[in-house]
Amino acid sequence: MMSKLKNNSTDRVTVENVNVPGYQSTVDGAKYRAMHAALWRALPTAEPGLSQNEMGEAILPFLPDDLFPGGAKARWWMKTVQLDLEAKKKVFRTNTKPLRWYRSK
Repeated sequence: MMSKLKNNSTDRVTVENVNVPGYQSTVDGAKYRAMHAALWRALPTAEPGLSQNEMGEAILPFLPDDLFPGGAKARWWMKTVQLDLEAKKKVFRTNTKPLRWYRSK
C-alpha cells in the first residue's frame, strides 16, 4: 500500500489524451501521481501487456485508501493516466483484440 500523499486542491497536473491530439486538461495532482505510481507498478515492460480489465484489477493493491477509498473512481483515473502516458510515449498499446498495454522500461 502506498503512503499517504498530500491532497492540495491547488495541486494540478496537465494531462494529454493520445486519442485527441492537442487536447489538454488539468486534474488533481495527488490522485494523478498516486495512479501513475500504481499503473507503473502494475504494467509489464513488454508485450503482451495487460488488457483494460486486467489493468483495472492490477492497480488496486497499489492505490492509497485515502485518495481511492475502496477503489472509488480508480478506473476513471487509470484511463486518464494511461491515455496521458500513451500521449507522452511512456505507455504503449498493442494492435490486438482486446487491446493490451505495456510500459517503457
